[in-house]
Amino acid sequence: MAPRKTQKVNRNPDLIRGVGKFSRSKMYHKRGLWAIKAKNGGKFPHHDPKPKPEAPAEKAPKFYPAEDVKKPLVNKRKLKPTKLRASITPGTVLIILAGRFKGKRVVFLKQLSSGLLLVTGPFRVNGVPLRRVNQSYVIGTSTKVDISAVNVDKFDDKYFAKVAEKKKKKGEGEFFEAEKEEKKVLPQEKKDDQKAVDAALIKVIEAVPELKAYIGARFSLKQGDKPHELKF
Repeated sequence: MAPRKTQKVNRNPDLIRGVGKFSRSKMYHKRGLWAIKAKNGGKFPHHDPKPKPEAPAEKAPKFYPAEDVKKPLVNKRKLKPTKLRASITPGTVLIILAGRFKGKRVVFLKQLSSGLLLVTGPFRVNGVPLRRVNQSYVIGTSTKVDISAVNVDKFDDKYFAKVAEKKKKKGEGEFFEAEKEEKKVLPQEKKDDQKAVDAALIKVIEAVPELKAYIGARFSLKQGDKPHELKF
């Protein structure tokens, strides 16, 4: 025969839900807690908690995402400095092939840490200021300018970084009104830097006959010109 299940007897039955028949002190004596306390020197016996089993390093997820979660790939490539073309050396006159100043001739000053080229018109000759250009969009010519008198130590990639502007919240009235575009004013410090570079370059350019007119003229192809046969 199967062993009978022992039923637990409730020593403090409820009179009504939440209210027991005996008080707390009555149950203290009824359960014999006073004898256990007296046997252990007036204190209940204390048992040290059992050590918890070590949790696994990574717990398996309870649910899986409906779509695959893309994990970013680790980039193990080592960045190499951009190699400068042999035809581009400090002082070389370059022709810009794309962008705002397409077709303009500029003077190459130095290569920046980002690999971009620092060039200038000069600004007083053809309107091209100090700016960065990718060497993929320039043609190196055989004309060179002596730039030993030009100090370009202060110019780096941080010099050309844009300042983050805070966006202003528009009110109800301004939302329907036409906005007037504010002209960006160039800092006076950058204006002075441009003047200093132009002054040193123009002295050298004016000393060479027809060089100023050559840099000031825009490059263009005429009908019948073959770019692959041209010698710059």
